[in-house]
Amino acid sequence: MDLREQIGQRLVIGFPGTELDPEFKRLVKEYKIGNVILFQRNLKSMEQVKALCADIQELVRRETGHDAFITIDQEGGKVTRLPGDGCNVPGAMATAATGEVENAEILAHITAKELKAVGVNFNLAPCMDINNNPENPVIGVRSYGDTAETVAAYGTAAFRGYRKGGVLSCAKHFPGHGDTAVDSHVGLPVIDKTMEELEALELKPFRAAMEAGIPAVMGSHILFPKLEPDNVPCTMSRRIITGVLKGRLGFPGLVVSDCMEMDAIKKYYGTVKGVVSAMAAGVDMVLVCHTAALQEESARAVLQAVEEGRLSGEEMRRSAEKVIRLKEEYAKSADAEAPCRCTEEDRALEREIRRKSIVVMAGDGLRSGEPEQEKPGKGAAAQGGGSQGSVGPVVLGAAPFFTGSGSYRATLAFNDEELSETFAAHMAARLGGTHFDVESDPKEEEIREAVERARGASGIVVSLFAAREQAGQYRLVEALSGLGVPVIAVALYSPYDLKGLPAGVTGIAAWDNTPMTLQALEELFRGEWQPTGRMPVKL
Repeated sequence: MDLREQIGQRLVIGFPGTELDPEFKRLVKEYKIGNVILFQRNLKSMEQVKALCADIQELVRRETGHDAFITIDQEGGKVTRLPGDGCNVPGAMATAATGEVENAEILAHITAKELKAVGVNFNLAPCMDINNNPENPVIGVRSYGDTAETVAAYGTAAFRGYRKGGVLSCAKHFPGHGDTAVDSHVGLPVIDKTMEELEALELKPFRAAMEAGIPAVMGSHILFPKLEPDNVPCTMSRRIITGVLKGRLGFPGLVVSDCMEMDAIKKYYGTVKGVVSAMAAGVDMVLVCHTAALQEESARAVLQAVEEGRLSGEEMRRSAEKVIRLKEEYAKSADAEAPCRCTEEDRALEREIRRKSIVVMAGDGLRSGEPEQEKPGKGAAAQGGGSQGSVGPVVLGAAPFFTGSGSYRATLAFNDEELSETFAAHMAARLGGTHFDVESDPKEEEIREAVERARGASGIVVSLFAAREQAGQYRLVEALSGLGVPVIAVALYSPYDLKGLPAGVTGIAAWDNTPMTLQALEELFRGEWQPTGRMPVKL
């Protein structure tokens, strides 16, 4: 490979539509770009995804002489990219709420089989972040839990499922994104911990994943001033990427960046400078996901940096060869004749596990103190407390009332939802009764109207979404709880939204508002199944 071809193997780019556009084709041809990332914007149906991946492979093979890595963020739950006719599985924290570690492997295997069937060969999952900060705006339910033991157990199980299905997987976001209060999509987080403190907690799941043989690790766009004094984030830090990840931890695999167009990089350092610095730090594959001009400028800047001696030509060659070696194992084409939808058996498994993930907490259980800690294992509860998972049927009565916000996107990591109806409208249409939609942070006038509309209801259901940042949702629940009928609050974003609900209000952690979860909730409200999920984090 010449230098331009080596650089192309180290870049991952995205494009805007459901077909390959001329600008993308030009960049692949001129800069020998060898890797692609797909988003929800690219994917409309499973058949279309399979055809698109075949087109990507044909183009990249013709222009580079090698297979393409086609990457995706298919974590499950709110961070899924496959279209609705795919089998999008529950997310990480929902999976841990089942209390059965083997479910992480089962769901990852289902995901891997479906990805491979359409031609996607590299899943940017699982998250190995410990969500030890309840105020975290971007990890939250993407984490398996708030202890190193839970995250290590479920995360390594997920890796086994991806490996079994023949898809490359990636532990992220090294050295841990769980203890932040800033979303790196829109800001620059700082974690002021020493190496010893990180070793005692955040690094444990990553070490477990590495010992299990995970082939790739994604770095985070976070400042660690006690590890890197030069005020650059992990992605751009040679001390952290080469010194800690490759040196101290001995990781020999593929190091991947998060997207370099996130504001943590773009706003504070510049995407193009960030790409060059990430490669200098030791990142093997660098993501520039959205803007063609920045993708082209990045390729040119890297070429110039090598020619001027600011980037090592020898490291460039080694990283490119590492990428190609993994492609030889993982990047083969999908079988053109194979079906691109999961089996009915897999769908049944997914449905069963999703039901097990939903946690119902009796009203007094929300104030019951610290949960007992249990080590995750086969059939063991993840972590329980209060009356969780033991409240019996959820009864709404003959005239239920549903309310809540229609806004369901709290972070850019989540899907850009295109919902035809709100949670409240959806439930009323399928279960009977009435509904009233409110703003994401309802004001007193809306709350009063909701209370008036709810008079005479046999039961009330309120959806919560990022309620900790929008206190009007809590005031709505408080007002409705004064009507003297059962009130249920359903957390569609974070279980932490259930903390501090009024006494007597039943809380449900549903983890997301995907169609599969809404169906499971419908069936729960009809009394078709009994909840067994246990809360995997402390509230």
